[in-house]
Amino acid sequence: MADTADTAEPILELKDVTLKFGETWGLRNVSLDLYPGQTFIIFGAAGSGKTTLLKAVIGLVRVDSGQIKLLGEDVTQMEEHELFGLRSRVGILFQEGGLFDSLLVGENVEYPLVNQQSSAKEGDSQGEEEVECRVRETLRFVELEHTMEKFPSELSGGMRRRVGIARAIVTNPPLVLYDSPTAGLDPITANTIMALIAKQRDVQNTASLLVSHRYQDGEIMADFRYDPEKKELLAIPEEARVSGANGTRFVVMRGGEIVFFGTRHELEASDDGYVKRFVRHEG
Repeated sequence: MADTADTAEPILELKDVTLKFGETWGLRNVSLDLYPGQTFIIFGAAGSGKTTLLKAVIGLVRVDSGQIKLLGEDVTQMEEHELFGLRSRVGILFQEGGLFDSLLVGENVEYPLVNQQSSAKEGDSQGEEEVECRVRETLRFVELEHTMEKFPSELSGGMRRRVGIARAIVTNPPLVLYDSPTAGLDPITANTIMALIAKQRDVQNTASLLVSHRYQDGEIMADFRYDPEKKELLAIPEEARVSGANGTRFVVMRGGEIVFFGTRHELEASDDGYVKRFVRHEG
């Protein structure tokens, strides 16, 4: 584990989490601890439980047994109205970006801020100018400040995905859930998206759960760190890559169960035929 595991409380704890849909396992005895600054890259075949895991973390699906603690709160014991406030503290990038077509880009990005304020105590709310400032700052972070007054339909697929990232991180959440952030994108655009996700991790020490079908997404998170002075991603030393010193771990799921958990080096060394299916180098 990364050094943060020795000095910080976990952002997320799952202990023996199980969920069945009829006779099908959604999740099967899943246990994980995720700390600040760590990234878990989740691979698996269709129906293996990847997206179900993300939904369970924020209580969008109720598990049958086990415990999920998110930001110190026991998700498995919370009522729906209690979960609303907790969810507002987590960033979420939906598949394909999930933007509201009828709202301007700026309105899309400010939505989580407004959502968060609606569950905050009176007097904690930010003013309109402060909200707009934060929205502009976040769009600048993803290099799209000039799109504030545009509709999502006026943007390219890659730009819409970057707006989705802006919306997910605008509240500076300690945890962001990414559901296939590079799906359907060309390799160059996909790498741009992953660079932004790594930048957010390293600037804000954000914890990330990232579902992906693209091995290169994991490579970027495992092998690079964002340098704020040079304003670019830099490769980490080979020794740090092997040890997984930056806290990136790979998770492979099958039938709702975690069948592999480890560093990129350990993943590539695996002899398991199913696990090896997710190690790719093309593109």
